[in-house]
Amino acid sequence: MIPSVVADGKAELELLKEIESRSEKTNKDVTAAVSEILANVKARGDEAVREYTIKFDGKAPEKTEITKEEMQELAKSCDPDFLKAVEKAAENISDFHKRQLRQSFFTTKDDKVILGQRVRGLDRVGIYVPGGTAAYPSSVLMNAIPARIAGVNEIIMVTPPTKQGKPNPDIMAAALAAGVDRVLLMGGAQAVAALAYGTQTVPKVDKIVGPGNIFVATAKKLLYGTVDIDMIAGPSEILVMADNSANPKFVAADLMSQAEHDVLASSILLTTSKELAESVKLEIERQSQTLSRKQIIDEALSNYGAIIICENNKQMIDFANRLAPEHLEVCMENPLDYIGVLDNAGSVFLGNYSPEPLGDYFAGPNHVLPTSGTARFFSPLGVDSFIKRSSFIYYSEKALERDAADIIKFADTEGLTAHANSIKVRFGLE
Repeated sequence: MIPSVVADGKAELELLKEIESRSEKTNKDVTAAVSEILANVKARGDEAVREYTIKFDGKAPEKTEITKEEMQELAKSCDPDFLKAVEKAAENISDFHKRQLRQSFFTTKDDKVILGQRVRGLDRVGIYVPGGTAAYPSSVLMNAIPARIAGVNEIIMVTPPTKQGKPNPDIMAAALAAGVDRVLLMGGAQAVAALAYGTQTVPKVDKIVGPGNIFVATAKKLLYGTVDIDMIAGPSEILVMADNSANPKFVAADLMSQAEHDVLASSILLTTSKELAESVKLEIERQSQTLSRKQIIDEALSNYGAIIICENNKQMIDFANRLAPEHLEVCMENPLDYIGVLDNAGSVFLGNYSPEPLGDYFAGPNHVLPTSGTARFFSPLGVDSFIKRSSFIYYSEKALERDAADIIKFADTEGLTAHANSIKVRFGLE
């Protein structure tokens, strides 16, 4: 049963402290095992990847790379209604992310000074997509479409094969819709290592994005610096703010939709209504009976769920900004009024008919979001995640002479005499 407390300045803080601590739990054995995999793939390439695939998946696929023609043939076996949904979602995601595009620019100043910025996509990006029991075609769309819009030259997707050694058709359909260039059947930390280091058949990428289990997440974390990554993702989370205008059936359903991800998932309700709190508890008990992942939901809600009864709306807003949740639902009267005061959240869902799954699959904003309070300083995945910027400077002789004394003063103050000399020699000041 999900625990509940009345906010009194102490009880709720103790509860939140326990919930927040879940992201700090690490497994040293996993880190050691992943480090060994990374070192082995770096040294032995494809051979090591194949050995780990057999070890962890039972068998290696007959062929590693799936051609576009094979992807198209596999997609034909998908549910036609699913294919239509994928196309519609891809359109929405594309439309939203096209609005994020940055522009290169240059500006001219006095004495023929030209300053500017060049923006372009990364050369090559790797996308990890789970393909076993947790196959998420939506992740393909959310990761590949912004990369394509950003102008990435090549998008390589790695995904584990099914137990039969074959690709997941739903994931292949999403890859086609998202514009993925190459698909490689491999998974786990060994696939992440192959993307980061490059092998005989896997080209080295500049950035790795996409969800995965603890081994995949640990591999990405350890390889950060060798390549860029999207973010270090913690367990999934949702925070719902609700007043007495909210529908308890909706709130209960939304809390459970996040809890079913993982036993470490966090689902929290902030409300000013004791009546709503009790009704939500009853609805959770009733609705959970028919859900396929009831056991996971029950464990997640018992350990990392909470209902906090607040004194007023301001207290709810303050809690929300402190927690900086991945997903924040506002089931309140006049929900649009809260946009300007909710500063720390990955994605905000406004009103009773904007549930979190809408953002997971279809609306358009990205579902790759900062977790574990990092929405205080991180942003959702987007077009900016796949670009690089470089500035350029052109000074005429007259312009540099004008500013020479100031530049020399900075260099001398910092004790960098060679920096100062670089300016002086141009004007006979050495």
